[in-house]
Amino acid sequence: VVAALCAFAGVSSGEELSAEERGLQIAREAWERDTGYGDSVSELFMVLRLGSGQEAKRELRIRMLEVSETETRAMIIFDTPADVRGTALLTHSFTDKEDAQWLYLPEVRREKRIAGGGRSGPFMGSEFSFEDMSSQRVEKFTYKYIGEEILNDMPCHVIERYPAEKGSGYTRQVAWLDTEHLRVQKVDYYDRREELLKTLAAGGYEQHEGKYWRPTTMEMRNHQTGRSTLLEWKNIKFNNGFAAREFEPNALRSAR
Repeated sequence: VVAALCAFAGVSSGEELSAEERGLQIAREAWERDTGYGDSVSELFMVLRLGSGQEAKRELRIRMLEVSETETRAMIIFDTPADVRGTALLTHSFTDKEDAQWLYLPEVRREKRIAGGGRSGPFMGSEFSFEDMSSQRVEKFTYKYIGEEILNDMPCHVIERYPAEKGSGYTRQVAWLDTEHLRVQKVDYYDRREELLKTLAAGGYEQHEGKYWRPTTMEMRNHQTGRSTLLEWKNIKFNNGFAAREFEPNALRSAR
């Protein structure tokens, strides 16, 4: 999931490229730089902030696996509070076909396939959608390079991308990436009416395995409802020896 949200990046080039070509070039380099990690697991702390000022807190884990060059898998498992403990989301992301997602609900003891327009709905009451929790593979979008701006006192590339899937809840996304380390600083999401819906802010980056940058915080703010969701990462571990069979729908019921 973190890799999914970090799949924007920028490269400098002396070539004369169109805005669309440069945007695609940047997206491809971003993906290539973030592949090869094998698998990872991390702990997350989620805070749901309602417009009324109320908060709801949850603890969860994310496991990720690179199955092949064309497929990645991710499983999100909720540990607390008690009313969501054991709830799990499984995502299979592909290069050449539509992603597949399943949500397991312990109270009904079955997994539900999330398909089509349902992927634009909110994930477990948060400001992240099921679509946001999928891998942001290069082939899922078309691109356009906008230019360079200063954000958070850093020069950043600004890139627009447009979802290729008709069921997407977004018409476009605009991302700011720092030019030094190619890390996502901010993403604006526009809804089907072309109105600004949400903004994602990422920060506190740490480097792992001498290569992979991961944020320690990500906050998604919904401009239309006034709500927000904060995610805090900790204890990221790589090379856990996960197998593909551990990321099948029938494994959701025994996920721990």
